[in-house]
Amino acid sequence: MSNPLNVVPFVSVDDMMKLVHAIGIERMLSEIAAAIEEDFRRWPSFDKTPRIASHSLDGVIELMPTSDGTLYGFKYVNGHPRNMKAGLQTVTAFGLLSDVATGYPVLLSEMTILTALRTAAMSAVAAKYLAPKNAATMALIGNGAQSEFQAFAFRALLGIESLRLYDIDPAATEKCARNLARHGFRITRCASATEAVEGAQIVTTVTADKQQATILTDNMVGAGIHINAVGGDCPGKTEIHPDVLRRSAIFVEYPPQTRVEGDIQQLPADHPVEELWQVIAGQKPGRTDPRQITLFDSVGFAIEDFSALRYVHARIREAGTYAELDLIADPDDPRDLFGMLMRAAPEIRVAPQPAAVA
Repeated sequence: MSNPLNVVPFVSVDDMMKLVHAIGIERMLSEIAAAIEEDFRRWPSFDKTPRIASHSLDGVIELMPTSDGTLYGFKYVNGHPRNMKAGLQTVTAFGLLSDVATGYPVLLSEMTILTALRTAAMSAVAAKYLAPKNAATMALIGNGAQSEFQAFAFRALLGIESLRLYDIDPAATEKCARNLARHGFRITRCASATEAVEGAQIVTTVTADKQQATILTDNMVGAGIHINAVGGDCPGKTEIHPDVLRRSAIFVEYPPQTRVEGDIQQLPADHPVEELWQVIAGQKPGRTDPRQITLFDSVGFAIEDFSALRYVHARIREAGTYAELDLIADPDDPRDLFGMLMRAAPEIRVAPQPAAVA
């Protein structure tokens, strides 16, 4: 990789897919998870702010910034559940990583695929600290674009291979089952969310509709289960019944954001929650009792995207999966941007004039 400051490595969708295949999806998920854990252990060193959201009737567009004082990163991401009916992705994203010392970008990357990877990695990291020991089966409720990534992450980090699938759209379940069965997962297709939860020690909910839905009701949740609530991630979008929340030990990323966007938006603002970074750093316990119900109210936080971008930036050097963008103006004299512009002008050609008529 060349080093001129005006040349920025760019990871396209094609480059990201090549990187995943070069590394291997489960290894990449494990390594992104390790990067997330490393950054969560130094949580106090990061700038932290709830994501900046622009909501509409159709969805949301968000910016997610953070910095550790050495690198600055942000992600642009949307969430538009109705897009699927038009043949478009529900979630798309790109991200940037910059050098704090100069303000110059050092990486521009697609993050539609990378967000799917980091979301799944984050889920599995939380379960590593919160799920019951020797968990063997996971219910996966919501079988859309994120579902397979969740399955691979839970196998990579926790060894989960038995999956119980349910989606209100049977075609989504068939898609998910087909994709996962060819990779050695043991699949049970279920006719309802209630059936999917039966016999599962981990329940992952990852639905997309922007509404106050109830995917898990109180009578569906028995003692000892870990719930990975992924789909409730903006105001007015929930999946878990409040009675389930009240019975659970709740763990979150960043409380000021989760109380607005997560399933706990249904609870009083002073309802007790634990911050997951403190568990990962060894400052607070995770699961404390085999019969305890633990719940990770996952909404996604900028530090996770920072970790994923930092990881990609480190790996593309050896993989060669990037292009170089001439993104930053680089005049010979930093004060003479105008001169640089003028020197790039094409030669002005004057058309010959017709001879004067006598």
